[in-house]
Amino acid sequence: MKLKASDIILAPLMTEKSTDLKDHQQVLCFRVHKGANKIMVKSAVEEVFKTQVESVRVLNFMGKEKRHGRYSGRRPSWKKAYVKLKKTAKMIEYFEAV
Repeated sequence: MKLKASDIILAPLMTEKSTDLKDHQQVLCFRVHKGANKIMVKSAVEEVFKTQVESVRVLNFMGKEKRHGRYSGRRPSWKKAYVKLKKTAKMIEYFEAV
């Protein structure tokens, strides 16, 4: 399966933990394609954001079982990636301040 860089990185994750990691340790957090591996995520971040990546950690999350009355369903499974930038790399900003 050949994925483009724009298909691998789905969205940045903006949580308290990811913001703290970004500010103090130069670690970015992204929601990524389920079929992507560490090498693909590293090359996609370097290509899209024009920065240098030191390491990548990926986590798989299983979708939760949800019920509405007697109807049950399942949320989709997804994958998260923590991307650590090199010390000499420039930090990227997700959103511009309004």
